[in-house]
This record gives sequence, C-alpha cells and structure tokens, in this order.
Amino acid sequence: MMSSSPEDWIGKQESCGDRLDPSHAGRIAAMLDRPFPQEGDALAALWHWAFFQIPVPPSATGPDGHIAPGGFLPKSEGNTRMWAGGRVNFHQPLTIGQPAQRQSRIKAVNEKNGRSGKLLFVTVEHEFRQNGVLCVSEEQDIVYKAPAAPRLSLDKPVAEAQWSQPVTPSPLLLFRYSAVTFNGHRIHYDHPYTTQEEGYPDLVVHGPLIATLMVQAFVDANPGLKPVRLSYRGLRPLTVNKPFRVEGRMAGDGQALLWAANEDGPAHEAELEFEENN
Repeated sequence: MMSSSPEDWIGKQESCGDRLDPSHAGRIAAMLDRPFPQEGDALAALWHWAFFQIPVPPSATGPDGHIAPGGFLPKSEGNTRMWAGGRVNFHQPLTIGQPAQRQSRIKAVNEKNGRSGKLLFVTVEHEFRQNGVLCVSEEQDIVYKAPAAPRLSLDKPVAEAQWSQPVTPSPLLLFRYSAVTFNGHRIHYDHPYTTQEEGYPDLVVHGPLIATLMVQAFVDANPGLKPVRLSYRGLRPLTVNKPFRVEGRMAGDGQALLWAANEDGPAHEAELEFEENN
C-alpha cells in the first residue's frame, strides 16, 4: 500500500516558525463571528490550526489539492487522505502578536483493515512553543484509504445536551476556513471533484472546523472554565448547507463530552478535560 516501508517515515521531522499576526487572528474571528482579538490576547483554543502552514506552489500539490505526499508525510499511491482525529494538550495560551515555533514528528505509521479495505494511519506529533516554552502539544491522526462511498448516517444515540449551538455550514464558511488554514483539499470547495472523484454528495465540512466549533460552544456555555485536554474523532462527514448542532454535557469532575450531530446521527465526538480559569 505504501511506496516504502513504515520504518522509513517514523521519526521524520519538520519545523515551521510563524508570527501569530493579529490581522490573521482577526480573519479567523470574522469567519467564526467572534469578537476581534487584540495583540497580546490569548489565541483561542484550536485557532493555532490557522497558523504554521508551510506555503507551497501549485506544482507541489497533488490532484486532491493537498500538499503532495512524499516529503514530510508518506506516499500511499491511489488513496485519499483525510484528518481523522487527534488529541490536544493546552499547556498555556499562545499569545497573539508574538512569534512561535512548531516542531513536528511522524510518531507512528500503521496499516489496518476497515470496511472499505486497507487503511493507513499516520500519527503526527506537534509541539508549539513561544520563547522556548511549550504552549500546545498534540497528536493528529491522518488516514489514507481507497476512494469509497462515505457513510452519511450513523445509527447511534445522541446524549441529552446541556448546551447546544446550531450551525449551518455555508459555502462561504467552508471557503473562508480553507483560506485561513491554507487548506487546498478540493473536497471543501470543488463540487465536481468532490462528487465525481471522492464520492461525497456535496462539499465536505472540515473536521478541524467542527472540532473548533465544538470547543467554542463549550467555552460559550461555561465561561469560567478553560480547556486543558481534548480528544476528538470524526465518525462521518457533514456537508455544506446541511444544518447540524454542536453540543455537549458534563461527564464528571473536570470532564465534558462534546459532539456534532444532525438528524442523521452523530458525526464527530470528543472528550474534553477542563479546569477553572485563574
């Protein structure tokens, strides 16, 4: 399935520096309809995904619009690639207006059998620092799979929510999130490619955007609490213009369950650990 053995990729590293530009943070805020942040403010949870992108020319992208694999990420010929989930630790806030560094490493590469055939899972570690201090650490799970019809519904009960926010993912929202994250994956903006090549019924909502909205709903509902650790995963895709809800409920001391769902069942879910704001 791979063009070389997994051991060739484990331990591979990449680094990237970025200034957490207030203007770019403002674009994220405008996209999410949030208050405009100021220089010196803490960067909101998961907004770091819109920074630390390595600019590449079109010649360095693949047919799907992603950065072509084979540099930092492994190749897997004939397979689509997507962000399946991950785990994030919030050690201390990143500060808007200050330079920061990302250090990334391939932690694991594993093949598994799924309902659509063989799957290749790549786990990438990221560490984000300012002034040498670790602010955010995370692991991202990336999956490569053969093109196949996606699962569009899930027969799984949704818990009773203690907070809920409605979301209608417009084409504008998807375009803007692709823009602020420098995400070229065509399933988010190219309808013919999305339906004809990858088999989705319509443009696909970004998994990281859904995770951001789930955490944002938690923070809005619980202003005295701050996220400390997040574990999230995608269950099935959500598509453009089809409303869904980002919801959650408390699940014990310092823990909450988060999810995104619509009439077709849950689509994304997460466990969040939190503590009181100082």
